[in-house]
Amino acid sequence: MELAKYIDHTLLKPQADEASIKTLCAEARQYGFFSVCVNPYWVALCKEQLKGSDVKVCTVIGFPLGANTTASKVFEAKDALQNGADELDMVINIGALKSADYDTVLKDIEAVRQAGTNFTLKVIIETSVLTEAEKIKACQLAAQAGADFVKTSTGFTGGGATAQDVRLMRAHVPPHVQVKASGGVRTREDFDAMVAAGATRIGASAGVKIIEAK
Repeated sequence: MELAKYIDHTLLKPQADEASIKTLCAEARQYGFFSVCVNPYWVALCKEQLKGSDVKVCTVIGFPLGANTTASKVFEAKDALQNGADELDMVINIGALKSADYDTVLKDIEAVRQAGTNFTLKVIIETSVLTEAEKIKACQLAAQAGADFVKTSTGFTGGGATAQDVRLMRAHVPPHVQVKASGGVRTREDFDAMVAAGATRIGASAGVKIIEAK
């Protein structure tokens, strides 16, 4: 696969303004990234900016803490899809997972999965705050709920993707569920390590730097 097609070109900073979002979309067109990943407010603008290209629009649900109610996540998902999102990266209910309330975690993901049709669902498990056993359980629940991807991190908890976590996640989801590495992937060396560990998508704000490093 072409290197650029691994990358979700990401801008989730709260201070991102319209000009920077338009620049993100222009770079995604220029370099042929798989998608842009933005906060929900920017979905409609990105859809307009990327019209006529094959770049997808990805947004985040229950971001960055995952502690929203299921009803609010579902509303957010439906709204994002209506505004033109192609992919949804939802944050798992981390508190419920750590409380061993697995039924809540499962139903939370299932409800977002059922919020629409023909979209890619990635489930962010936030590896930096989980034990190994919790990471494995989160992957299993995400797969059971119908996720297309499990994703390492939001990038907002002080920890990001590691090759070790990517390998662990890859080992504990079925072959049809993919792994997205996100958070702290800033160099070509970081990128190569994640892909070697089993990631098939990379979330990065440094996509241009990674591509130009080749």
